[in-house]
Amino acid sequence: MGRSVWGFWQGVFSTAVLYGSLALFTSILHNVFLLYYVETFVSIYKIDKISFWVGETVFLIWNSLNDPLFGWLSDRSFLSSPQQGSQITSPEVVLKRLKALSTNGPLFALSFLAFWVAWARPGLQFLLCLCLYDGFLTMVDLHHSALLADLAVSAADRTRLNFHCSVFSALGSLSVFLSYSFWDKEDFYSFRLFCVTLAAFSILGFLLVSRLLQQRFKKEIRPKQDDASVLKELSVGHAPLTSPEKPVTIGQYLKQLSKQKNFLWFVSMNLIQVFHCHFNSNFFPLFLEHLLSDNISASTGSILLGISYIAPHLNNLYFLTLCQRYGVYQVIRWLFMLKLGLSVAMLLAGADHIYLLCIFIASNRVFTEGTCKLLKLVISDLVDEDFVVNRRQQAASALLFGMVALVTKPGQTFAPLIGTWLLCVYTGYDIFEREPVKDSVSMSEAASSSGTPPLRLGCFYMLVFVPITCALLQLAAWSRFTLHGRKLQGIKTLRQGAQHGHLIDVKAI
Repeated sequence: MGRSVWGFWQGVFSTAVLYGSLALFTSILHNVFLLYYVETFVSIYKIDKISFWVGETVFLIWNSLNDPLFGWLSDRSFLSSPQQGSQITSPEVVLKRLKALSTNGPLFALSFLAFWVAWARPGLQFLLCLCLYDGFLTMVDLHHSALLADLAVSAADRTRLNFHCSVFSALGSLSVFLSYSFWDKEDFYSFRLFCVTLAAFSILGFLLVSRLLQQRFKKEIRPKQDDASVLKELSVGHAPLTSPEKPVTIGQYLKQLSKQKNFLWFVSMNLIQVFHCHFNSNFFPLFLEHLLSDNISASTGSILLGISYIAPHLNNLYFLTLCQRYGVYQVIRWLFMLKLGLSVAMLLAGADHIYLLCIFIASNRVFTEGTCKLLKLVISDLVDEDFVVNRRQQAASALLFGMVALVTKPGQTFAPLIGTWLLCVYTGYDIFEREPVKDSVSMSEAASSSGTPPLRLGCFYMLVFVPITCALLQLAAWSRFTLHGRKLQGIKTLRQGAQHGHLIDVKAI
């Protein structure tokens, strides 16, 4: 009976749908985390400024190092050149990643719950929660992202997998809409129950989907193992055609990676992108409060908040169709130019156009997050290039995703630190101050002299100048990236030829 039920569900859902659904179980938790963790510790747990900065600094180090560390532990055996008869098949690699997801997915959901109950001193809890949460999030995101490069090589198949991720990520963003109804700094109990419900759903989802996919790929491995045993029997008594090679060390791998100019230009651009994405997430509530709260209702603010989280995923469905027609490189370049154009237009319009502000605040986050969703496709192309250029035994997908994160994830920590610093330097407003008197006095003095509260003006300038600066730097770096067009197609052809017979046909599963 149990087997027939499993067989039924395996027949109903395609591999692409199951792969995409894993994004749902991550996004329903991570969106809530990004939106509320800073305000929870600052406004509810009353963390002091020094503890906050120390926690963010330690988190910066851990956040950067755990991706390449976990990627190295996962993929170090794939770095040597292929040997006769020793090729690892893609189904085996995929099964390995699914086992990691089935373990770390539920642990990630449990670590999410640790934020919403005060169980230690605020500074200590802030540090431990961030490191624990990010460790399990890294394991989940690393293996899920690596599957994109392991399941398919062609741009069409990868776009199809990413399409399903966008659909399910959009569904996961509904948790932001719901969270606004439960969020209350004065009565935290309802919000805690809401978070427990989300975590329980995520745990069940990870366990169910990972098991369905594991059963599917175990069937894929069996015929390949039978073929391998036959070849092994035929080669008995023959000397090996190639001598075993020493495994590649981490130093050698880093040296190989440093010679790949496309990788270096990409991580330079992506560091700025990660910073901008998290800057928008961390300061979205602040912009709503000080730029719009006096002119819009609470329900309108809730709608703007929800749109800013859901629209990027829905918009990404359109961006992916553009990618199939014009290529990922060109679409990303257009998005950078659009970000720059909208920001300059808003700067020229000024802070008094409320409806323009509403549109800009929402669209700024939508297009920035939309760009982030496309970057996994570029990293998957870098995996192909690394495989071909360095003649890998198997594409080291998780390791390369980890090395990208090593350079780019500091942007996640820089966002709240630089944002709060800019706000304090320009306006004198300190989010850690418990007494608002000083700020109220300065605001009233400025209002009498200039007619514009400095805090509101400071928020407006942060809102427009940050994306302008980011867009200019990103366009400069992206113009040096050459892995697109004919060069990219040549790389994919070489990888498909090198791994002929060992790749998975996603449509056939």
